[in-house]
Amino acid sequence: MSFDAVKHLLLCQIEKRPPKLDLDIYPYLPRATVATTSPASYMSLMTEGQS
Repeated sequence: MSFDAVKHLLLCQIEKRPPKLDLDIYPYLPRATVATTSPASYMSLMTEGQS
């Protein structure tokens, strides 16, 4: 944790907005691509153990 991180989190809480990490200032961090999961994928997990 740095001073800037704590300041950012506090300001977001005061301003009632979600914190957002700008990865452009951290070029050494790997980028992640997250796809949207369909609800059917979760349902298939629920029914696997019930058969």
